[in-house]
Amino acid sequence: IDTFLKESFPPGFQWATSTESFKVEGGWKADGKGETIWDRFGHEHQAFENQTIDLACDSYNKVDYDVYILRGLKVNTYQFSISWARIFPSGHRGTILTDGVNVQRFTVQSLMDGFEGKQGYSERFGLHYVDFENPERPRTPKQSAYFYSQVIEQNGFAVHFYC
Repeated sequence: IDTFLKESFPPGFQWATSTESFKVEGGWKADGKGETIWDRFGHEHQAFENQTIDLACDSYNKVDYDVYILRGLKVNTYQFSISWARIFPSGHRGTILTDGVNVQRFTVQSLMDGFEGKQGYSERFGLHYVDFENPERPRTPKQSAYFYSQVIEQNGFAVHFYC
């Protein structure tokens, strides 16, 4: 792989990948996670071939291994999601699940140790969309900024600093 990477791509080439909680997370009832519409579809046999996502790739229980694989592949950028049902199990803002917040924090910190901690944040990291085509770089809060602010606040940081 190293020869392939060094000889086939220019220096500084950014290797990126992404996952979605639905496809990889698993652990569907672990630690108080609430039900999502996809959980319900699977359990009511409304999904293709009556499949569920109860296990998926089991990234919920294998985050260390996932980070190991990403590092081995020399991935520079990784975009991921964690089911909001882990943080807000009933789907309402007032019902935050602290364990879910801690899972998200652990996952982010595990990744940051290998990526941002060594290379700095990329210009596309953050809670806002940035219009990079506009020289003034206007910023628009992402729709999920409220949820991120809850995660940050639950971990003892001032929300106004991030949002």
